[in-house]
Amino acid sequence: MLKYLANNIVFLFISITLIFAATSCEEKKAARPNTLDSHDLDIQPDQVAQNFNIRFIDSNWTRAILKGKRGRVFSSRSETLIDGGLRLELFNKSQALTTWLIADSARIDDNSHDMYAFGNIVVFSDSTNTRLETSFLHWSHSQQKFFSNVFVRITSPSEIIEGFGFESDQHLKNYKIYKVSGVKQ
Repeated sequence: MLKYLANNIVFLFISITLIFAATSCEEKKAARPNTLDSHDLDIQPDQVAQNFNIRFIDSNWTRAILKGKRGRVFSSRSETLIDGGLRLELFNKSQALTTWLIADSARIDDNSHDMYAFGNIVVFSDSTNTRLETSFLHWSHSQQKFFSNVFVRITSPSEIIEGFGFESDQHLKNYKIYKVSGVKQ
């Protein structure tokens, strides 16, 4: 009987040790969402602003003003989402408004400061009296240029050009359309 009890204790000890070893070696992983959908209940913005107005200042002059209906900052994703409409105004060193952009929504990469605008987008340059219309636009902060890979329409005092794929400086002076589909002079 003593031998039977000793065998059971040894078996119980080995079983508990194996269960403990197996569970303690298990890697604990946090559940990660499989989309970047901000409506996911696990991903809540760190900051929310309604009817906001942000000034981007360089040294002693305002480079740009961003106005929006609703902005949400997601620090863990290093991005800011703007929806409900937005307006971006760009200024020169003399503080004159040179270009403005309106869009339905946008995503801003908080690391690169690039902006991706979506919806009904219009960019207008006062200096060239040129208007750009599209449904997607990428503003590259490092290159200080606009890019699009979808249909665009540019209306200037001398012509109307339509096509697919586009790049331009912020003043819409030096622009390229990669696949021109129509020109009206």
